[in-house]
Amino acid sequence: MSLFNWVSFILLFLHFLTPIFSSTGLSSDVSSKFLDYAKKDEIFDWMVGLRRRIHENPELGYEEIETSKVIRDELGKMGVKYKYPFAVTGVVGFIGTGKSPFVALRADMDALPMQEMVEWEHKSKVPGKMHACGHDAHVAMLLGAAKILQEHQEEIKGTVVLVFQPAEEGGGGAKQIIDAGALENVQAIFGLHVDSRLPIGQVASRAGPLLAGSGFFDAVISGKGGHAAIPQHSIDPILAASNVIVSLQHLVSREADPLDSQVVTVAKFQGGGAFNVIPDSVSLGGTFRAFSKESFKQLRQRIEEVITGQASVQRCKAAVNFLENEKPFFPPTINDKKLHEHFTTIAGDMLGTDKVKDMQPLMGSEDFSFYQEIMPGYIFFIGMQNETHKQLQSAHSPHFEINEDVLPYGAALHASMATGYILKLQEEHPLSEEKQHDEL
Repeated sequence: MSLFNWVSFILLFLHFLTPIFSSTGLSSDVSSKFLDYAKKDEIFDWMVGLRRRIHENPELGYEEIETSKVIRDELGKMGVKYKYPFAVTGVVGFIGTGKSPFVALRADMDALPMQEMVEWEHKSKVPGKMHACGHDAHVAMLLGAAKILQEHQEEIKGTVVLVFQPAEEGGGGAKQIIDAGALENVQAIFGLHVDSRLPIGQVASRAGPLLAGSGFFDAVISGKGGHAAIPQHSIDPILAASNVIVSLQHLVSREADPLDSQVVTVAKFQGGGAFNVIPDSVSLGGTFRAFSKESFKQLRQRIEEVITGQASVQRCKAAVNFLENEKPFFPPTINDKKLHEHFTTIAGDMLGTDKVKDMQPLMGSEDFSFYQEIMPGYIFFIGMQNETHKQLQSAHSPHFEINEDVLPYGAALHASMATGYILKLQEEHPLSEEKQHDEL
């Protein structure tokens, strides 16, 4: 055999022996293979079916009993091991060796307390409850990732942890997952969120601060009711509350650094029921947000001072409740810089570098931030807008819809992000067999 033929034979032989994964990370085409797998008709239809089942039966935070059962049934059919319950309804599965390194993927499960206004075959069957933020799609995509990973589990030289989390919408389910000890050995965690503004096949995120920390406040301002025609005999809580609202806006416009974005919004105001009666009390409430813990703490303190102080000026009394038990404060969402580099590489390989966008920080909040306080974490947005269809509404709208073509992209990105980072961790910190952690 000639030298040329020998070289050709060896190259061809090595090509067929090349594993899906290499010691330096994912091979050049594995992300595309994952996406092609997720786009197969049977996989796509299966994810669509799951998403629609969950959408028809929305459950609020810590009430996701049936949603959790669907997840456990599907994991069981795949042969994926899991532990349940965490944080009341949460499910944590794992695929791979059961040993270090551990890398987690998270999907939130809960719906919102609102009436769906979209008329379609799979509209919510539960009055006053709706999946209006895409969590039904998040669950379907993470189950899709589980199917991809289970198909290639022999190649995973570590463990991918699947976190199906309850109560993201104000309930702080992520904190409860952590407090339950579900992620003790996890070295990094990834999450995603659908975005109706981005085109399908496009993703966006950034390193550093991405979403604001947030909290809620509720206040009752008490005065003395009476007839509107003789206000001198009353102590008007509506006047006091009106001064409170104006003064709260000064916290951002006059006290905050203009380069340090902050928000104080009063979104609830209730008081009185007649045109000619001054009520005894008024209640008001809202939200406050900031990108740093220091600014957030300062806002909290000043909100209480302004409410009580302005009420006192108008001869009223005020009680302020920050609802920390019902709606825990969310820290700012701050993406790890190293994980951002990993994200841009993985997403660029799969979608093309032109489809990976840097985004400006948003004043919205995410309880994914609780994970980032204890380990490196990264969350990104995945587009689902299709120019050939109608404009999709934003999250938390009763007209919110999912473009289900997004499901394969989310599943494949989940699987690629986790497996690729496991290989990075192994390369940077190789562990001997006896030093590896036991099963999560």
